[in-house]
This record gives sequence, C-alpha cells and structure tokens, in this order.
Amino acid sequence: MVIETRQEKETYELGRQMGISASAGQVFTLVGDLGAGKTVFTKGLASGLGIEEPVSSPTFTIVQIYEEGRLPFYHFDVYRIGDVEEMDEIGYEDYIYGEGVSLIEWADLIEEILPEHYTEIKIEKDLDKGFDYRRISICGY
Repeated sequence: MVIETRQEKETYELGRQMGISASAGQVFTLVGDLGAGKTVFTKGLASGLGIEEPVSSPTFTIVQIYEEGRLPFYHFDVYRIGDVEEMDEIGYEDYIYGEGVSLIEWADLIEEILPEHYTEIKIEKDLDKGFDYRRISICGY
C-alpha cells in the first residue's frame, strides 16, 4: 500500500490510525532518510496507542519505553548500533516478542534479527512535489 501525504499533520494522522489499530506483539519497522518524517509518524503512532507524554527519537539510548498507553510502546532507533549483538545486550527479544508494540527506526541495519512477521513503513520525500510531500509505503512481511 502506498499513501501520499502533503502535510506533516497527515503523516502524524496516518501513524495515529495505525496506533489505534495496533495489537500486542506487533512490530513496525521504519525506514527513511534523515528528515523524512519518521519522528512525526512515530509521535502519531504513540498517540494512537494512548501515549500522552512527549515522544522523541531514542538515538543515544537505542530504546525508549512508554508504558502508560493501552499497550506498552517500545521505540527503537538503531542508527548508531555498531553490531547486532548490542541488541542482545539491551534485551531486544524481550521487547519484540513481548506484549507491547515495537517500532524500529533504521531497521534495515538489523535485518538479520528482525522477527518473521513485521510491518515495514518506508517514508520518502520528493521535493519536486513540495517540501512537506511524503510517499509512505507500507508492506507486511
């Protein structure tokens, strides 16, 4: 499925709708260049899960945990990961195979340890179509 958004609030709303329909154990992967809108989408997803606290990218901590929503939300950013073994050190599988919803930014860097089933979200910009234009591809694996 491909969705085009033309405003930041549309990208947020897509994330929110996906959060509303997310279920325990669901894993989302999020791929896109810096500034593509990954954090905007993630904030929307968190909102759809009922999380009201501020959501930011966990670039320096690898995982941020939000537990006050209708399901726990585990937000990973693996951009700075040096080796997939680092994921074992933080208990990656406990989160991914747990009762919460996981979202992994830059998931292409840890492809070999992704679970068998996940939803990939790819966000792309096209400045020819406008500064806020995003092409969002959603595929289930």
